[in-house]
Amino acid sequence: MRNPEKVLNSLSEQSKKSCYKYERLYRILFNEEMYFVAYQKLYANAGNMTKGADGKTIDGMSISKVKQLIDVIRNESYQPAPSRRTYILKKNGKKRPLGIPSFGDKLVQEVMRMILQSIYEGYFENSSHGFRPERSCHTALVSVQNTFTGTKWFVEGDIKGFFDNISHDVLIGILRERIADERFLRLIRKFLNAGYVEDWMFNKTYSGTPQGGIISPILANIYLDKLDKYVADYIAKFDKGKSKAVNPEYAKLKWTAENIIARKLKVENDGSIRSQLLAQISELKKQRILVPYANAMDGNYRRMKYVRYADDFLIGIIGSKADAQKVKEDLKIFISERLSLELSDEKTLVTNAKSPAKFLGYEVSVRKSNATKRNKNGVLARAFGDRVVLEIGNATMKKKLLDYDAMTITNRNGKEAWKCKARPCMKNNDDLEILSQYNAEIRGFFNYYSIANNSYTIDSFYNIMEYSMYKTYACKYQSTTRRMIRKFSENGEFIVKYENKKGKVLSRKFYNDGFARKTLTYNEVDLLPNTIQFTAGTSLIDRLRAGKCEFCGATEELEMHHVRKLKDLKGKQDWEKHMIARRRKTLAVCFNCHRKIHYGKMD
Repeated sequence: MRNPEKVLNSLSEQSKKSCYKYERLYRILFNEEMYFVAYQKLYANAGNMTKGADGKTIDGMSISKVKQLIDVIRNESYQPAPSRRTYILKKNGKKRPLGIPSFGDKLVQEVMRMILQSIYEGYFENSSHGFRPERSCHTALVSVQNTFTGTKWFVEGDIKGFFDNISHDVLIGILRERIADERFLRLIRKFLNAGYVEDWMFNKTYSGTPQGGIISPILANIYLDKLDKYVADYIAKFDKGKSKAVNPEYAKLKWTAENIIARKLKVENDGSIRSQLLAQISELKKQRILVPYANAMDGNYRRMKYVRYADDFLIGIIGSKADAQKVKEDLKIFISERLSLELSDEKTLVTNAKSPAKFLGYEVSVRKSNATKRNKNGVLARAFGDRVVLEIGNATMKKKLLDYDAMTITNRNGKEAWKCKARPCMKNNDDLEILSQYNAEIRGFFNYYSIANNSYTIDSFYNIMEYSMYKTYACKYQSTTRRMIRKFSENGEFIVKYENKKGKVLSRKFYNDGFARKTLTYNEVDLLPNTIQFTAGTSLIDRLRAGKCEFCGATEELEMHHVRKLKDLKGKQDWEKHMIARRRKTLAVCFNCHRKIHYGKMD
């Protein structure tokens, strides 16, 4: 059997060739080693212990199950089970549907995801940042900050109900452009049409990708890559002119200093007059620094920039408002006619770059500044004008604090006032849990907004969270915040002490490391070759292949017993002690031992 790394790397070698068509992909699904790699990647996710519609989880995984899976795939009788529909709350209070596939389907989807990633990763545009290796919201934002300099207009884009409205026929048609294997495409369509179960009722899916499915993100990127490539071609036609014309005011000041006054200086011998002329040149240079070099209204110069993360995208236009509106309309027509999708009217806006545009939770604007600094040659220059600024707005902090239920808003003299409050829902938690929850929320908020130019303003968020925590402790102990601060303070820091399982007293302090801005570098050019790499050895499969029960020592085919979290184990039974001692969430056991574990009959 071919090594998975070699299989996938051979696929990725042809990835950047747009005219290359892949054949005989379906046979890769007969390779056991691909499933072992997929299993190794998936097993650590606690969500795999959540039951799918078939009532099964990752628990009980074995080599024979992989072989059975391959057999039904080989004869094309494999049929994905419908996903189990559940809902998670969105930030706006609405519910987002989430589909939970069975673990067998997850395993097949992960193998298909690896194949599709090898085929398409090198083919995707650099403007795409969602659900891709080594890319994230931060790389998308840094790309905006690095490349949108001088932008005059923003076009904020959002596709309405993207994941629910993907056309299956359009998606298969896009895949067919690069994949000439109908069996592989039929399997993808089976997953798309698998449907979902909600309240014990089966519902067929006529459009969209299953949210929660492992294969969904890569399929979404393949779908929207058509948009990325359309925009790339659009930019090539839109951009005009090599550089902006010189600002007439700047040219006049420069001409006056370098020609009129400088010429007089050359022929003047009187020292006092020469001093006056030099002073005039110096004054003209100071005035010139405050004037932009380029003509911002140059109609012969246009530029367009584009960055996308999932179904959100941002376009920067150096040009007129009419140019920006035309770009928006052209995109709307393309998305409707070619992708059978619709732009959200309420979220797709044309915004002047002086005002903040919303992108991935940040406020993006272009700074106007005449501030100067000396360049590498020691010459003063306007170095801060027309730069893109990423900021966190008060509205973002306000919404997050209200979501956490850490504050209330009151009216004070006609002005909005934020007031911290206790969180009674946490009063039954122990001291360490309360502190850890607040620390996690503060760190999580800062980690996401740490690249904002005004990251220091997170201190306002921090202060509300800090006193909300004090009030929560006061609520728990039916005391006052002042007494709680005295009780837990040590050397000027808020510290909670606790005992670990060995009886050792440890301590954890409240976050107090500040909110200095972090810098993230991102290069549009891939620095690493487009290859697929795996860690040496697949330990879970090696343990199953050993054929020796890790509990009783019996030699027969093994099954892997999984638990969601190690801390859920009480350590009362021998098999639990065995897992805790090895610090593993898995135990390779024989059939009898596995059955006894689940029936609670293990001696």
